[in-house]
Amino acid sequence: MNTIEYHIKEILKLIGEDPDREGLKETPKRVEKMFKEIFKGINYTNKQISEMYDKCFNEDVNIYKYDNMILVKNIPCFSFCEHHIALMYNMNISVAYIPCNKVIGLSKISRIVDMVCRRLQLQERIGVDIVEIINIITGSQDIAVSIEAEHSCVSMRGIQKNNVKTITTTFMGKFNENENLKNRFILLLK
Repeated sequence: MNTIEYHIKEILKLIGEDPDREGLKETPKRVEKMFKEIFKGINYTNKQISEMYDKCFNEDVNIYKYDNMILVKNIPCFSFCEHHIALMYNMNISVAYIPCNKVIGLSKISRIVDMVCRRLQLQERIGVDIVEIINIITGSQDIAVSIEAEHSCVSMRGIQKNNVKTITTTFMGKFNENENLKNRFILLLK
């Protein structure tokens, strides 16, 4: 029997708990079910995620001849730090891009963010993964991602400091090259 349920029961024993006591009898089964849900993104590569959420619109709306920024702001999510399997929480992710020939369905951006976060991650890699997937789907070279999160590996263990926020940004194309565009993106996040 080599299941998550089995190993959680063993971990409970190793930390000095009785996995057969009333409050813990069903815990290993619940944790296994939870792990399969919260880590479902591990099962997919960035390419597979891009195929899952490749819903774009190619209508001629005259947006392509301008540097129109599309921004989906403050997508709430969570992830788990790969160093401690500790929760990254109060996470807000904002994604912007400049369309080149098509626009992605707005809800797909939130779905991409959610799936990328459902992996053991580094906050820095989350931004890179999102940029890569948006690039694959839209063909745009001009993408920006901002992530703000709290990490329980900072608040609950080690230094134990609450309300510490980590902010990361990932810029590609014009967002990396054009300070005015980068500043416009950052200003819109406020």
